[in-house]
Amino acid sequence: MREIVLGTAGHVDHGKTSFVRALTGIETDRLKEEQKRGITIELGFAYLDLPCGHRLGIVDVPGHEKFVKNMVAGVTGMDLVAFIIAADEGIMPQTREHFDICRLMGVKQGIVVITKKDMVEEEWLEMVTEEVQDFCVGSFLEDAPVVHVSSITGEGIKEVRTLLDEFVSRQQLQEAYGPFRLSVDRIFAMKGFGAVITGTSISGRVHVGDDLCFYPTDLTAKVRGIQVHSQDVEEVEAGHRTAINLQGVDTAIVSRGMVAATPGCLLPGYMLDCDFFYLASNTKPLKHRARVRVHLGTAEIMGRISLLESDTLQPGEEAGVQLLLEEPVSIWPGDRYVIRSYSPVATIGGGVVLGNMPPRKRKRLIEKDRSHNHEVFRILQGENVEEKILLFLRERGTIGLTFDELAVRLGTFGKQLKKILAIPLSSRKMVVVDSTAQRYLAKSVSDEVEQFLLDALAQYHQENPLQLGLSKEELRSGLGRKVDQKVFHFCLGELQKKGLVVQEESAVRLASHQVALQADEKKLQHDLEAWYWEKGLATATMRETMDHFADYPESLVREVFGILVREGKLVKVSETLYYDAATIAGLQERVTAFIEKEGEIDAPRFKNLTGLTRKFSIPLLEYFDRIKLTIRVGDLRVLRKKSG
Repeated sequence: MREIVLGTAGHVDHGKTSFVRALTGIETDRLKEEQKRGITIELGFAYLDLPCGHRLGIVDVPGHEKFVKNMVAGVTGMDLVAFIIAADEGIMPQTREHFDICRLMGVKQGIVVITKKDMVEEEWLEMVTEEVQDFCVGSFLEDAPVVHVSSITGEGIKEVRTLLDEFVSRQQLQEAYGPFRLSVDRIFAMKGFGAVITGTSISGRVHVGDDLCFYPTDLTAKVRGIQVHSQDVEEVEAGHRTAINLQGVDTAIVSRGMVAATPGCLLPGYMLDCDFFYLASNTKPLKHRARVRVHLGTAEIMGRISLLESDTLQPGEEAGVQLLLEEPVSIWPGDRYVIRSYSPVATIGGGVVLGNMPPRKRKRLIEKDRSHNHEVFRILQGENVEEKILLFLRERGTIGLTFDELAVRLGTFGKQLKKILAIPLSSRKMVVVDSTAQRYLAKSVSDEVEQFLLDALAQYHQENPLQLGLSKEELRSGLGRKVDQKVFHFCLGELQKKGLVVQEESAVRLASHQVALQADEKKLQHDLEAWYWEKGLATATMRETMDHFADYPESLVREVFGILVREGKLVKVSETLYYDAATIAGLQERVTAFIEKEGEIDAPRFKNLTGLTRKFSIPLLEYFDRIKLTIRVGDLRVLRKKSG
C-alpha cells in the first residue's frame, strides 16, 4: 500500500527530534556524535501507526546550517511537512531556509508545530503564533493547522496524531506507476548480510530477486532482501521508507546521491533544461554562468546556471535556464531541484526539471533565436505530450529516438507510452524508420532528408544529362555520416512510393529524368549502333571502338555507349566485348537449336558453328552460362532447362 511520508523542517535546536520521539516513541538520532552533541547530523527515520489503519513514514531532518544538504535529501519523497518552530525563539534563519526548500521541492501540505510550549508564557506564545501565521501567508502553509506542543509533557501530541490521521484518511493512496526509483540517502554494510541502501522509493515496485541499476553508473546488483520499518517484505512500492540488502556489490562503489532504479529506465546526462525561481529573499542579481550547488534527489553536484536571455536574473524572477553540471545525473522530467550558492553557501532558488537530455543551449541575443528558446520552453512547460515528443525528435534530427529513449525523455513507459505515440504516428507527424529497434523520426526531419535527396538527384541530372542516375551509395554519402542506412532507405522508399524517384538496378534517378540527346549525340548513337551491327559476331573491343570514334570526346562516347547498354541495344559479354543485341539474339537461337538436335555443345563445335576464334568463342560460351541458357558439365555444355 502506498505510504504517506511526513518530514520535519525547522531551525536547529527547535525540537524536531524530540517532537518525533514524543510522537512515535522512536529515537531518530542514531549516531553517537548526534547523541553527544544533541543535534541531528544525518537523516533519521521513524514511523507512526495511525487509527485509520495506515502507517505513516517519518523523516527527521537536521536543522543546522552546516547540514542543509542532508535536509534537502530528506525532503525528496516528502508528502507532508511538520514545520517546527520553537516557542522561545520564533522564526530563525534555518526556519526561513527550510521553508523555501520545502516550497521549491513541491511540498504542498503540512502542519505547523510550535514546540517548547512549556518554556514560555501564554502571552508570548500568542505573539509567536501570530508571527508564524503572518510568515505563512500566501504559501502552502497559509491554511495549515497550528498546534502548540510540549515534547516533555506530551501536551499537544494527541492533537497532532488526530490531525495526521485525518490527513492520511483523506488521501487517495494511489501507487506511482512506472519503473522503480529510489534516491540513495544511506549506504552501509551489515555483518552477515553485506551492503544495504536506504531511501524513499519514488515510483514503481521492486521485488526480492530483481536487479537494480545504480545511476548514473552502469553498476547493477541483485536485491537480496527488503525491509520497511525493520520488517522483512517481498516487495516495496512507491512512498515507502525502504532498506534494500544487495547481493554482489561493495559499499565503496555505491554512494549517497545515486539512484537505484529498474535497469534501462534512466540515462546519465550533464545538462538539464529547467524552470528556475530565484528567491525574492536574495540580495543581489544572479549572474549568467554563476557556479552553484545543485541538489537533485539526494545528490549535491557542482554546476553552472546558464541564463538564456540576459546577463542577470533579479530576486523574485523566474526564468527558463539550462543547468550545466560537472558530474552526470539521471532523473526524469518533473523531478524537483534546489540551488544553493557556491560561497557563501545559502539556498537561492530551485524549480522543476523540464528536459533531462537536452542539446546545449546558448544565451540568445538575436530576436529570432530568443523566440526559438521561448517556443522550446513553452512546450516543455506545457501539458501537451505530443508537442514534447515532436520537440525531442526534432532536436535529435536524423539520428531520431528509440521507444526506450523517448520513455526516459518523458518519464512515461510501456503501454501508457504506446498509447501516447499512437496519435502522432497515425497522423504521420512522426514515422518509424527502424521497426526492429523501434526508432522514430519527426516527419518534418524525414521530409528534409527526402528533399535533400530530390535536390541531389536534380543537381546530378543537370550536371550529367546522359547518365541514368546515381548509385545508392553515392546518394547516401552526400547526406553525411549522421544519416545511417535505415533512415536513408526509409526516405528513399517514401520517395519511390510517391512516384518521385525510380531505382533501376543500382542507379537511382528522378522519375521525371529522361536522357535527351543533342543532334551530334544522336548521330554518335546511330553510328555506334551501326558499328556494332556491321561487326557482327567478330565484334570490336572497347579499345578499337574508342579509336574508331576518336573524333568525339572519350567521355561522351562512353556516356552514349552506356545509354545503348541500358536501353538493351548493346549486350555486355565481357569487360572488353559488347555485341549488337540482335546479333546476340540470333546466335542464341542457333546455339539452342544445335544443342536441342545434338544434345550438347563444346568449344570446338561452337567454333565450327560460328566460325569464331577462341578470342570470341570462350567469352560467348561463358556469357550463355551466365544468362542461364546453358550449363557447363566438364568440357561440354547442355541447355539448362534440360540439365535435370
